[in-house]
Amino acid sequence: MKQLLILSGKGGTGKTTVAGAFIRLASARAYADCDVDAPNLHLSIAQTVEAEREDYFGMPKAQINADQCTGCGQCKTNCRFDAILQDYGYTVDPFACEGCGVCATLCPAGAVSMHPAVAGEQMLYLSESVVFSTAQLKMGSGTSGKLVTEVKRRMITAAGKETQLAIIDGSPGIGCPVIASLSGVSQVLIVAEPSISGLSDMERITHTALLFHAPLCVCVNKATTNFELTGRIEQVCKEKGIPFVGNIPFDPEAIRLINEGLTIADADCPSGRAVREIFSETMRLLEQEPYRK
Repeated sequence: MKQLLILSGKGGTGKTTVAGAFIRLASARAYADCDVDAPNLHLSIAQTVEAEREDYFGMPKAQINADQCTGCGQCKTNCRFDAILQDYGYTVDPFACEGCGVCATLCPAGAVSMHPAVAGEQMLYLSESVVFSTAQLKMGSGTSGKLVTEVKRRMITAAGKETQLAIIDGSPGIGCPVIASLSGVSQVLIVAEPSISGLSDMERITHTALLFHAPLCVCVNKATTNFELTGRIEQVCKEKGIPFVGNIPFDPEAIRLINEGLTIADADCPSGRAVREIFSETMRLLEQEPYRK
């Protein structure tokens, strides 16, 4: 199975808009939303079946048995996350606890124990024609990279070896969920925006992806909002030897389509025509010998 991962250095570039269009154009059977902090691919790719839902357990949380606690304070002294509270005894703040287990290891009375904690929910939409894997991390929960790995694993397992292509909508930024989503991909399409922050963040995400030897290509969304910066992004790609696959103009019609739960590939509009060309060029690169820096 070839995996096409769509990333952006920052939020709001139109990454999910492009991902939804690619899924439609490829008639993709397998796809995933790995932006587990704020998944929204389901808004443009509606599902006809109910999701199979499963709790996601991140790191365990510490609990202190008040009857066993001797009040020595070792747990509070050695907690790097300030998760141990002291009032009329010692308790654990579950929102601050990172599950490292230091308190349980150091407690001389054995009063601290670690317990599984639900950190989010995994959803798998499964039908004869579609495998869609996604998840929602609880607010404030960590281990997003671990959850992304699980989202991809569930998609690959459910799709089976006969599936030729999977399209993955990644997270913005360069953190743990992005790094986890990069594992094993065949091609990365970076969606940039023509702004100062968009250019800077595009350079950061290209650097991150190249560290993992991931084949890259770049497109610009809302390109007509700033022709100068669009040109600079193309120039950066040329200097780095990264294939540039095209521009998508700013298109008010795209807003209407997205608000109606559609993709820009579902209409004959400027953005829809542009994304079709970008899709064709990206698929051509995907079929070629992988570009690697």
